[in-house]
Amino acid sequence: MLKWYTICILFFANHAFAQLTYEHLYVDYDSAVTYKNLRLVPIRYKGNNDNASSILLKNTISFSQAMQQGLITVQERGTAAVENVHWLSLYNNSDKNIFVSSGEVLAGGRQDRIVTKDTIVIAKSGRIDLPVMCVEEGRWSEKDRKFVYQKMANTHLRKTLDESKNQVLLWKEINNQLEKDKVKNKTFSYLSRNKDKVFIAQQNDYLQFFENKFRQTDSNIVGIVCMSGDQVLGSDIFIGSNLFYGKLQPLLMGYIEEATIFGASPAVPDERVRKYLDQFLKDEVSQEEFVKKNGRIFKAGGKVIHITTY
Repeated sequence: MLKWYTICILFFANHAFAQLTYEHLYVDYDSAVTYKNLRLVPIRYKGNNDNASSILLKNTISFSQAMQQGLITVQERGTAAVENVHWLSLYNNSDKNIFVSSGEVLAGGRQDRIVTKDTIVIAKSGRIDLPVMCVEEGRWSEKDRKFVYQKMANTHLRKTLDESKNQVLLWKEINNQLEKDKVKNKTFSYLSRNKDKVFIAQQNDYLQFFENKFRQTDSNIVGIVCMSGDQVLGSDIFIGSNLFYGKLQPLLMGYIEEATIFGASPAVPDERVRKYLDQFLKDEVSQEEFVKKNGRIFKAGGKVIHITTY
């Protein structure tokens, strides 16, 4: 289990990356985009992003890209629910490094799962154990279905996962969300909304709008901070723009779901957004302290690769 992690740390240790603070980032309030219940403000890298041009990051793609391109295989580790519900086997025999994030959701197997930690799976590392939790309480099938990548979970679920790492609390949050929207499903699946044509059409409208906006801009965006109603939903910031754009669609799907279930027309002034971001972008010390209680931070070789905040 430690093989992939050891390789990853050694690989990153040979590269010098800037940390993700205001020293190297700026928040582009003037380029904010809003659609219905969701407002996104881009976070850009100042000047030339050497991080994005590094050999390592050029060779790293997202989990969703790897699954869609058939570069990796994800399988159940066995047939016993007690022993294997919290682990999957991931096989990477490709020449790409794969960036897998906590909160990414897979449908299939013997039950649907959610990844529980950020991981970089090194190229040609073969099989690794991927830590997961169940997001479908009422199913452990005799038949093992093919796993299919879905999206990043909404902020409520990601926060519950990161703060508790507790299966029962995760199921409770899913059930509360399904009850809130009066979604009926025999297996209490988090992904049961995928069968709702109205929800899917609504999601696609949001997705098309935001993807068009971000794809048309320049390539130095490395993160976003998101608002809905009178709340800052959170942020996701990456070390390079290639990682951000690789994760963009799954992230948008999660934030869109959050905004449509829990949100309202955005009414958060920029000054409040600025105060929120100041808590973890001013310097590395405040960043560490804030993220301990309000998100997570993924490092390799002592360098910050991905920040998630709530």
